[in-house]
Amino acid sequence: MSIHSVAEAKNKLSELINRALSGEGIVITRHGHPVVELKPVQPPPKLTTEADLEWLRAQRAKLPPSDVDAATFVRQMREEGEE
Repeated sequence: MSIHSVAEAKNKLSELINRALSGEGIVITRHGHPVVELKPVQPPPKLTTEADLEWLRAQRAKLPPSDVDAATFVRQMREEGEE
């Protein structure tokens, strides 16, 4: 891990970023106290996999063709549930 003052970090920011990206720990100090650590941003986890999408496709309801639009269909289903 390397420690650098704010002034030094300003002058070497590009170099420090590259070193952090390669795995080196970089700490920036202000008045001799550590205040910031440079480290790579981790990519967000992939929430949906291709296997998940395939499972959803397989589970998709197979409805017969209809002349009724979706809003009317949902309204009718709600009315049936109230009875």
